[in-house]
Amino acid sequence: MKLHELAYFTDNVQGMADFYHGLLGSEPVAQSEDMAIFMSGGVKIFIHRNYQPAEGELPAKNHIAFAVDEVDAACASLTGQGLTLEVPPKDYYWGRSAYLNDPDGHMLEITKA
Repeated sequence: MKLHELAYFTDNVQGMADFYHGLLGSEPVAQSEDMAIFMSGGVKIFIHRNYQPAEGELPAKNHIAFAVDEVDAACASLTGQGLTLEVPPKDYYWGRSAYLNDPDGHMLEITKA
């Protein structure tokens, strides 16, 4: 597993983008009214606008994403270790991902490299 993305949900996309621009000293690689993406050492910092999820949608919850070669195989290994997936592997517009929570309730994404 390789650290791939830090995702933050906010009501203040521009304020967060300004902060990370100043912190990193670089422009976002993509930006709109609803999101901004920065890169740092090969890791994506993805700032999303908060939203109320519809039935069946993923929650607007800050999370860390780890990239793997095979999402389903990695998830089988994790569940084999006794971990519980909150959202099993599924195809999204960005690719295949699954979600689980760490012991403190922080959301983790397992996504295709």
